[in-house]
Amino acid sequence: MRRMKFGSIDRGPGRMLLLGTLANSFGNGVFLTVSVLYFTRIAGFSPTQLGLGLSIAGIAGLFAGVPFGHLADRKGARGTTVVLLMLAGLATTAYLATDSFPLFVVIATFYATFDRGAHAARQALIPAVLSGEKLVLVRARIRVFTNLGISAGAGLGGLALLWDTRASYLLMFAINALSFVVCGLLFLRLPAAPVAADRAPGEPRLAVLRDRPYALLALINMVMLLYIPILGVIMPLWISLHTDAPRSLTAVLLLLNTLSVVALQVRVTKKIDSLEPAIRSFRTAGLVLLASCLAFALSADRGGVAATVALVVAAALHVYGEMVQSAGSWVIGYELAPADKQGQYQGLFNTGIAAVQMFGPVSLTLLLVDWGTPGWLVLGGVFLAGGLLMAPAVRWAQGRRATAGETDPAPLAV
Repeated sequence: MRRMKFGSIDRGPGRMLLLGTLANSFGNGVFLTVSVLYFTRIAGFSPTQLGLGLSIAGIAGLFAGVPFGHLADRKGARGTTVVLLMLAGLATTAYLATDSFPLFVVIATFYATFDRGAHAARQALIPAVLSGEKLVLVRARIRVFTNLGISAGAGLGGLALLWDTRASYLLMFAINALSFVVCGLLFLRLPAAPVAADRAPGEPRLAVLRDRPYALLALINMVMLLYIPILGVIMPLWISLHTDAPRSLTAVLLLLNTLSVVALQVRVTKKIDSLEPAIRSFRTAGLVLLASCLAFALSADRGGVAATVALVVAAALHVYGEMVQSAGSWVIGYELAPADKQGQYQGLFNTGIAAVQMFGPVSLTLLLVDWGTPGWLVLGGVFLAGGLLMAPAVRWAQGRRATAGETDPAPLAV
């Protein structure tokens, strides 16, 4: 079985990918920090209007990955990524003139479509431009830079919240728009990515939509991604409503998560460099996330000290499960996709992120915050099932490729 080799990513394409990610993540951190208050306090939309508009935009974003990923395969991943980044930046700039709800919905829809489309195209760009470098290690460092960028951007956004003026909010939106431009310009310095050959006669345009084994892989990955809303959405509510731990603990545990990813993601990823370790990583993630859910459940209705200890343990298990699952998903997502269709396949595989971000907060609030301890047990069982099911799903996908006469997608990098 092919193993991807380790190599330096300090120069060349690796550096450009990391710098572009840092710039774009910084802008996203700024935007995430100030956008809700801007639209409600300055633009004058009600929370209900804002939620409805973002939901409509989110649905559009869900369906953007596969077609724009396919466009990246056919027209070139670098050019497609850059164009979509510039369009997303333009849509962000358009927010500056938003003064009506219908216009906001239109702009938000364009923004979500271009942003998710750029994300899909970028996933095809990464393996296309790296030469002699460890693909999954690059993804790990990209994740580290993403955390750093969002954290720094959130800090700047926090200053705008302190100023709380229309001008300060608009300046933050302009910085976010500029971050897309900077990212696009950096990506233009990457080598031109090869385009896919013409489709064979009778081959469907979007082959991934007929690839049931790969769709199952994407579905299992999406289920495992239910850990995403736990820290940012569920944990503050859980601490406040179900435990005697101090509410300020939320900030401490979020910081623990970020620092752990920055410090340990690359180290964890180095051990997950082919399908077999990736399968084991999903099993590990299922067990660890189950243990995290049990620790969260044990924090309920206990004294402040006991609850705090249980929550710290839960958060530590959560971030470890998150890191090993992420590394395993990068290997599986890339290894089992045809080399000439990485764009559309990554578009489908990464749709789970958008789906969980959209539907996860509501569903997990009902399951965990409203139901309480039994809900944590159910979610833990879901994580365990997902971790165990990945192995037979991978075998099915491998069998499909063997039947179709496909070989290992050796040129993940060209």
